[in-house]
Amino acid sequence: MLRIIWESGVVVKSVLFILILASIISWAVVLKKIKQLKKIELNNMEFFNCYSGLKKLKEIVLTTEHFSFTPFREVFIEGYNELIKLRQNFVKENKHLAMKEHFKDYGLDIIIRAMQKGVIESNIRMQSYLSLLASIGSISPFIGLFGTVWGIIDSFSGLASGSATLDVVAPGIAEALVATAVGLGAAIPAVWFFNYFNNRVDKINSEIKKFEQDFLNLIERTMVADKEN
Repeated sequence: MLRIIWESGVVVKSVLFILILASIISWAVVLKKIKQLKKIELNNMEFFNCYSGLKKLKEIVLTTEHFSFTPFREVFIEGYNELIKLRQNFVKENKHLAMKEHFKDYGLDIIIRAMQKGVIESNIRMQSYLSLLASIGSISPFIGLFGTVWGIIDSFSGLASGSATLDVVAPGIAEALVATAVGLGAAIPAVWFFNYFNNRVDKINSEIKKFEQDFLNLIERTMVADKEN
């Protein structure tokens, strides 16, 4: 096969170079995402253990401030900061009862929106480079097909002119088909890992949603009790 590639035309060689480069980039993204998502899952677990073991919200913030990127903490910090802002506004005006009435009338909408910001920011980071995998998976077969079609046209042009026999043309057809094979070789892993990573991100998002609900329950209990955390 290496001999076929070496003896192929300029266009087919260019196509093969692009496909091999795309495959290398694809595998680099795969390795990066495996490492990133595994770390996120471990960090989420570590944060949740701290969250469950500590009683005061401020203690959780201080204990986990050294953590690397953790979606649970992103959501927690956004909600916590919004809660602190609300408390400061009402305390400044000396309206503790007004704060309770605010939550009675409007619920936790403002805190929920703040937490959703954390969810969105986390998803942007978790889904980084996945579009690149999708692009490689969808485009590579067509690039390979272009190389194949070009190689076959070139081979049959020589056969039609009578300047070549089938024995001479056959290697040209073989080199053209190699382009399709390499295109599929680049596309199949990219598509598989794209779906695999999307499923893992969806699973992490489900865990984030569960944590978000748990934290909202904690905030609501805190506001009802009107305790300082």
